[in-house]
Amino acid sequence: MTEDRPDEGTFAPEGDRSLLIVEDDKPFLTRLARAMEGRGFAVETAETVGAAIEHVGQAAPAYAVVDMRLSDGNGLDVVAAIREKRPDARAVILTGYGNIATAVTAVKLGAVDYLSKPADADDVFAALTRVTDEKAEPPENPMSADRVRWEHIQRVYEMCDRNVSETARRLNMHRRTLQRILAKRAPR
Repeated sequence: MTEDRPDEGTFAPEGDRSLLIVEDDKPFLTRLARAMEGRGFAVETAETVGAAIEHVGQAAPAYAVVDMRLSDGNGLDVVAAIREKRPDARAVILTGYGNIATAVTAVKLGAVDYLSKPADADDVFAALTRVTDEKAEPPENPMSADRVRWEHIQRVYEMCDRNVSETARRLNMHRRTLQRILAKRAPR
């Protein structure tokens, strides 16, 4: 992770550089917090959904980097809480379980980007400060057939509000088979 200082123009117009990082991987959290401080952010951290929502209730940050899966819940709840308190906030979702359905849900809740782990500080900084109408680079490799199937299952799962039984019914699949698929990481 490099420690470049940002241009003044890349931050929110009001100059608020507050950043909340919500991550339950302590070493990654520490490294990312240090790197983002080096880029001019005033960093606060939280390791759980509860702690993050409590922090947002006290002072909603201008920027946020939120892990999708936390020990006590879903990071999307944090993004929703931030957007409720501060509609102009820029939030980025980080996840090791990337899929299209959760990316769409994150964007609908107000996230400006969705990054798969491992993401470095440069990727996070670029996502946080990207101009709204700027487009991210397209991926170099297309998805495999297994990945497309997995993405479809995830999309239906999100449409069913993460209800395994209803998702299994809609996909005409046994519930236990679906649970095994959902427990695995995404295929490449």
